[in-house]
Amino acid sequence: MTSLLFQDFNERSREVSKYFMFLKNLEQKTTQLTMYGYQNKAKTRTIDLELLKTLKASDFLLLYNLVEATMRNAIETIFDELKIKQVSYDNIRPELKKIVLSNLKKRNPDKIFSSIKAISLDIINAGFDKQSLFSGNLDGKKVKSTAEEYGFSWRTNPQKTGNGTDLLIIKSNRNDLAHGFKSFAEIGKSKSADELLKIKNQTIRYLREILINIEQYLSNQDYLDSSRIESSE
Repeated sequence: MTSLLFQDFNERSREVSKYFMFLKNLEQKTTQLTMYGYQNKAKTRTIDLELLKTLKASDFLLLYNLVEATMRNAIETIFDELKIKQVSYDNIRPELKKIVLSNLKKRNPDKIFSSIKAISLDIINAGFDKQSLFSGNLDGKKVKSTAEEYGFSWRTNPQKTGNGTDLLIIKSNRNDLAHGFKSFAEIGKSKSADELLKIKNQTIRYLREILINIEQYLSNQDYLDSSRIESSE
């Protein structure tokens, strides 16, 4: 049975892949635009080159959306697991304790006071806010540092994933578009549809392997403090 985490990821990946294939067909002119004019007569035309550049630049927005949504959902899943399993703050690994305390510092005490009944359990999720997890800053380096903070593996098969190096290209182009530093035409002219497909495929493989690492982390309960487990045995 596919986990909810992978269900969402697979659905988003399919959406992105469909757009990329549509774009490749437009560039190769195997897909053309049909417009209906006077007396409903159809006219078939190839895509305008400037519009094609804009469509290609949009790929980076789609890919960044996939990257950030995937990682945000993954971190939320970790916190959901801790809540469902009723894991105590005392028993989580030191790295997670630091994250929990850092989350609490960012929250208004008046807003989280009522949600804390049993402090050792409720404190973990009381300060968690998935909206503040990432903000246009996700690349391979950030994924690695996040993995180290939570204690799951960041390692993937570099031959298949490129170790997430494409995420820096995606992030940089996305931010240039989002902040208006570059036009869609400027960014869209730099890559062919085939090059964009390669980036997309490696990115999806990379994210999938990271999710596998996180699922293994949850399955093995690697979020627990191993020193406390050993001392209790």
